Parts: sequence; C-alpha cells; structure tokens
Amino acid sequence: MITIDAKGKACPLPVVEAKQALSGANEGDTIHVLVDNEIAVQNLTKMAQQKQCVVSDGRTNDGNYYVDITKGAQTDKQTDVPVSCAPMNGGKTVVVLSSNCMGSGDDELGRALMKGFVFALTQLDTVPDTVLLYNGGARLSSEVPETIADLKKLEEAGAEILTCGTCLNFYGLTEKLAVGNVTNMYVICETMAQAGKIIRP
Repeated sequence: MITIDAKGKACPLPVVEAKQALSGANEGDTIHVLVDNEIAVQNLTKMAQQKQCVVSDGRTNDGNYYVDITKGAQTDKQTDVPVSCAPMNGGKTVVVLSSNCMGSGDDELGRALMKGFVFALTQLDTVPDTVLLYNGGARLSSEVPETIADLKKLEEAGAEILTCGTCLNFYGLTEKLAVGNVTNMYVICETMAQAGKIIRP
C-alpha cells in the first residue's frame, strides 16, 4: 500500500499526487490517500472512477478522511465493447485567461483558484496549444511568481504563451513580462477564431 498524506493541501494537489502515484504503481496496488475535507474525497473518487479503479473511503481516528484507490481493479472486461470515436477536430485547444481571478465573489479566493487552475493545466495529459492572457490576465505572466512558474512549465511542454501588449502597457507591466511573448488583438482574435476548443476558467 502506498500512503499519501494530502491533509491541508489545496485543490488540486490531492488529486494530482494520487494520479502521479497511480501512474507509477503496479496493477493491484492500493493508494491510501489522507485528506481533511469531503470535497477532496469526492474529487479523488471521481478521478479513481475515471481510471476504472476500485475506490473506497471513510473516516480516520483523528476525524479526517481517507480514500483507498486500487489500480486496475475494475476493468469490467470491456475489451470487446466497440469503441465510439469522437469526430476529428482539427482546431487547437486554447486557454483564455482574461483575469487574475477565477470566478466572481471574493477576490482573494478568486486569485487562489486561478493559481490552482493554471497549476492543474500543467498536470493534464495533453497541455493546451496556446494560452492567451489579456486584461487582468496579463498580471499572471508578469506579477504572480507561482503562476509564472507554471506557465513556464506549459511553455516547456510545447504550449504557446501569449500576453496582450496593450494590456501590459496599460497596467505598466511591459518590462515585467516573465514568460512567453507579447501579442496583439488581431492575433488573439485569429487564435480564438481558429480554435477547436476554447477553455475559460
């Protein structure tokens, strides 16, 4: 059994660490994940089900939670089921970050969620082709160290990172751009128009 103590770790770290452990585990191995909230339990359960693993959860003696994920234990022998393929999509996947906050309500929470979202992008099996940053999103590539580091990881993995030059100039951030390249509204418009999928947090 592999034990991961993810108590106190912000979303999506418990799922990311469990997923990484699964990728290095053998068939039949169990990943025992310790967390401190029910949302983490739900997220881990969904991930395990998507990976066709057997999953169970419960409470620990100290009042926290655990999730046990057994790799490859739920195959259902579906090898003979015909595969239904999705239509081919020639367009690229483009992530649009138009703010340094995710969602509306509390800005402090929104900034934390955005950091988590950009980090989660680095953990996808396939990174997006392009990340567009404009308006308040320009701060993410010039002012937020954690997000800059994650954007650099995406760039190293092949993603194109483009930040609006007008926005950088408006916020006085032109000289602070730390990752990717400066772009203009025509390129932003063209990239979005040609995209096969656009992701907006």
